[in-house]
Amino acid sequence: MLIEALFHETRVPYACPENLHSLRVRLRAGKGEIARCLVLHADRYELLDSCFQQTEAEWMASDQRFDYFEALLECTAKRLQYVFLLEGKKGERVYFGESGVSKERNRAGVFQYAYIHESALFVTPEWARDAVVYQIFPDRFANGDKENDPPRTEDWSKDARPGRDSFYGGDLEGVIHSLPYLRKLGVNALYFTPIFASPSNHKYDTADYLRIDPQFGNLDTFKRLIREAHRHGMRIILDAVFNHSGDRFFAFRDVLEKGADSQYRDWFFIEQFPVVQTPQPNYETFAVNVPVMPKLRTENREVKEYLFQVVRYWTEMGIDGWRLDVANEVDHAFWRDFRSFVKMLNPEALIIGEVWHNAVKWLEGDQFDSVMNYLFRDCVYRFFAEQTSDASEFDAELTTARISYPDQALQVAWNLLDSHDTERFLTSCGEKEERFRLAVLFQMTYVGTPLIYYGDEIGMTGETDPDCRRPMLWDKEEQNQALFSYYQRLIRIRRSCAPLRRGSFRTWLADPGSPVYAFVRSWQGENAGIVLNNSDSWQNVSLPLDTWAKRNWTDLLTGEKGQASGNRMELILSPYQGIVLV
Repeated sequence: MLIEALFHETRVPYACPENLHSLRVRLRAGKGEIARCLVLHADRYELLDSCFQQTEAEWMASDQRFDYFEALLECTAKRLQYVFLLEGKKGERVYFGESGVSKERNRAGVFQYAYIHESALFVTPEWARDAVVYQIFPDRFANGDKENDPPRTEDWSKDARPGRDSFYGGDLEGVIHSLPYLRKLGVNALYFTPIFASPSNHKYDTADYLRIDPQFGNLDTFKRLIREAHRHGMRIILDAVFNHSGDRFFAFRDVLEKGADSQYRDWFFIEQFPVVQTPQPNYETFAVNVPVMPKLRTENREVKEYLFQVVRYWTEMGIDGWRLDVANEVDHAFWRDFRSFVKMLNPEALIIGEVWHNAVKWLEGDQFDSVMNYLFRDCVYRFFAEQTSDASEFDAELTTARISYPDQALQVAWNLLDSHDTERFLTSCGEKEERFRLAVLFQMTYVGTPLIYYGDEIGMTGETDPDCRRPMLWDKEEQNQALFSYYQRLIRIRRSCAPLRRGSFRTWLADPGSPVYAFVRSWQGENAGIVLNNSDSWQNVSLPLDTWAKRNWTDLLTGEKGQASGNRMELILSPYQGIVLV
């Protein structure tokens, strides 16, 4: 047994309270080395060797190097001590505790989870587990009011190719007019990139956090949008750009004007006075020397109080959550206070951070509910778009990403294929629709919340920013109506099948060198099995029944029924076919 591969710690994601009286623990071990994993546990104030309970930890997943085991430990007194008892494939038995690995229980020590406090429970909004989110870039989605078009508005057509400074006149009135379309598609949450006053088309350089940008409408328009969206059963999530402001923000304008005498000088990271914007700013900015986006000093009490006024204003107006821009560059203390404040205003408000890398430091229950799941996108991009990984590699990469987060965050993570910051996924697939459809099927059935970037459902293409931000195609002759229907069907399937929204995940088939990937989602005795043929050739697929447990099946996509024979389920999949079995 490779002792060096063993790992556990008493913090997320390896130790996560499920409620006040149960603790979910995970163990990492060398791949293929552990035959059985038991957890011996007791109250911290009892003698473990005489009073322990024994819970078997089940294998949950494998990546390229490790196996992961998981157990749910009951702890009536809210406090716990525990040690792992491991049986190797060669029959050896060792204990693994806080002091290390030993054949003797006492020398291994115990892990201590001192107390499960109610404040430490990680609770995410219940509605978010059932959400399908639709991302809207307001200037490019729909133009409902020509009167508020910017002076240099360009023609809205299928041939439009936006530049960095292009404006197309999309607005909130256009979104209101489009709500029946979105309801027909089946989405039930709308995420808007920034809508506050700003000179740019993207609005990430905020000039006024308390005013709707005039090119999008006014406060009355926005209030009407909230009412109408809620009437259609849709939630509203706004973009919070708190890492930086725009250079037209009142506080930064004051610093530009008054220099060291400005009362707002400590709201930013000014290196010296007077403040200079060109040829290179002498203050910290978003990214690399972007003078129109000065970085905010969120550790500053006055900055935090101002931004919390902004949060209160829009949250109390009735929005349902916040997506946090450049969230990983804002200090953790700010986000902890932000979470407490938002949840005080609305316990069911959703908080999603933009983090492109492993985000576990923000997902311990005291900051974000979850994140835009770029780890998911990386895996999907390699398997479906590039086709540079086989089923085994795909599964291992998914495991590495999935095991990084607690279940509470994973269940509501925004699983995106693309966004306003990336190339359109259909373009990434070389515009091969069959590969794109298979990726969408996976997105709609995997653990987490599907995020649809506007226009993907009708086959829009585009390279990376700004080309991925083309105006929405509203002419039905230009829309891929068959693709739209496919999205509708998948969303209906997801909404009608509880395991796809709330179920656990278990790999069913992921052989090295194979393009066929299969997994099972399980919830309260129900199973949904997803089988994907990510290749341009027919595939004979043989699936073990130990994971599936039942012999009969129905494909929710086609209505086809079948029955397994013997101890395996035998299927034949056409090129790029995916099936959803129940």
